[in-house]
Amino acid sequence: MDEQAARLAFENALANYEQDFGKFFLMKLFGFEIQYENETCRIEFELKDFMFNPQGGLHGGISALVLDISMGHLLRKTSGPGTTLEMKVQYLSAARAGRLTCTSQFIRHGRSVSFLRSELVDADGEMIAFATSTWKSLKPKEV
Repeated sequence: MDEQAARLAFENALANYEQDFGKFFLMKLFGFEIQYENETCRIEFELKDFMFNPQGGLHGGISALVLDISMGHLLRKTSGPGTTLEMKVQYLSAARAGRLTCTSQFIRHGRSVSFLRSELVDADGEMIAFATSTWKSLKPKEV
């Protein structure tokens, strides 16, 4: 593992995070770049070796993290904050290098409960993993 790159990513995240959507520590640590377009949320990031499992591929927990973040950010952008009630992840292939893209969309967008799907693909378009989830919309915090 490139320990210097891992330290640099950690220090950069620590120096630049805000406890807010799109800016929180884990998004900064992994270099997630977020965009919204046509009722989708897309997160792109460059795979780094400190994200690997012992077999040399992207750790499944990081795949689940980016899938979950993409769905949660889409819900927040369209209708406000929410919480994951359940999520099922299916892993299809190992990502070992390059830029990855995660895209989420609604299956059904309800007032209080929504169903979403997200896909993680590599630079060649090969699907690495996908998830489906159920979300509960939350009332915004009063200021």
